[in-house]
Amino acid sequence: MEKTSGDSPAFTFNQKIIIAILALLQFTVILDFMVISPLGDILMKTLDMTTSNFGFAVSAYAFSAGISGLLAAGFADKFDRKKLLIFFYTGFIIGTVFCALSSSYMMLLMARIVTGLFGGVIGSVSLAIVTDLFVIHQRGRVMGFIQMAFATSQILGIPVGLYFANNWGWHSAFIMIAVLGVLILIAIITQMQPIVKHLEVQSDKSPFLHLWHTLSNKQYQIGFASIAFLSVGGFMLQPFGSAFLVNNIKISHLELPMVFFFTGLSVLFIMPLVGKLSDKISKFKLFAAGSILSIIMILIYTNLNPIPLWEIVVINMILFMGIMSRMIPATTLNTAIPGLEDRGAYMSISSSLQQIAGGIAAVCAGYIVHQKTKTAPLENYDILGYVIAIITLCSIFFIWRVNQLVKSKDAAAKEVKI
Repeated sequence: MEKTSGDSPAFTFNQKIIIAILALLQFTVILDFMVISPLGDILMKTLDMTTSNFGFAVSAYAFSAGISGLLAAGFADKFDRKKLLIFFYTGFIIGTVFCALSSSYMMLLMARIVTGLFGGVIGSVSLAIVTDLFVIHQRGRVMGFIQMAFATSQILGIPVGLYFANNWGWHSAFIMIAVLGVLILIAIITQMQPIVKHLEVQSDKSPFLHLWHTLSNKQYQIGFASIAFLSVGGFMLQPFGSAFLVNNIKISHLELPMVFFFTGLSVLFIMPLVGKLSDKISKFKLFAAGSILSIIMILIYTNLNPIPLWEIVVINMILFMGIMSRMIPATTLNTAIPGLEDRGAYMSISSSLQQIAGGIAAVCAGYIVHQKTKTAPLENYDILGYVIAIITLCSIFFIWRVNQLVKSKDAAAKEVKI
């Protein structure tokens, strides 16, 4: 294979197609979750929801995604990864259509549970595919492109979602995601080759035994804990983001898309840089730097009073640059922990714990934050910021442990080669 500078191999044409498909796939899955946040203020008013109701609507997706990920973990290494991806992505599209058809809080809650049951497994299958098809020195860049889907969902998806909601009702935002999902599903079926190499090294005949062996592995448990802590901060901050901007900072619904657009633009700019950096320098140091920046910005953001639009845009941009520059090195380090025979199960469990931890975080945020009337400012948002800061500090410790584990694994692999 052709080489780029250093030890980072260049991508083949087929690998580039896989990266594009996985990035677009991730775009729709993330957008489906992200779009709930900017629609939060509209949903709470039209479906007559309290802040705790809304917290449950957000976390319903996360909890069901977590449960389905755990249930699927034992089977994740037993099938062709392409077939798994097609099955769960089809279910995710159907769930999203049901979200669009919802006319009450309970219907939306049920639809979010269905979407989560299928959507929760997609991320872990995608990560297992990345780990199977790309060597460790390519994964930082691959994660950079896939994480760019997060930014793109803000640049294009969230403002367009808000535009659809403001013009044709909030239901239309979910219809848009479902239509896009069908196009990506066709690309997966026609462009992706079967991924079956992991089937050659399976030792556990029973899926449940395979799940237990993966869960009980002490080294894997360190990775699971790090990912769970990593997700809590983001899930705590996101759900009430739009309600905070509208009711506390006095940003209008028409100005919201601009805030998300410029925030996404900054993340889109930094993602490829962080991806390249994580393939060249210490992934842990990069993660720690992003964490410190995000703590500072979260404490500033959650204590804000009404300020001009351009100031909130700048603060949001720097905040998300910090948050997103944590995700790539942390995810890349975690992919180096499991062996080939456990990758699907490890990624599934990891994704499940991420979703469950995030669900708990969203529910907790719903109880910490209060709103006396539908147009009153949110209360205790500053307390939410202090809680997130402490959790972020804990995540630095767990990623340090993961980093030590990866170093010792690399050293052992080199000794075996010698």
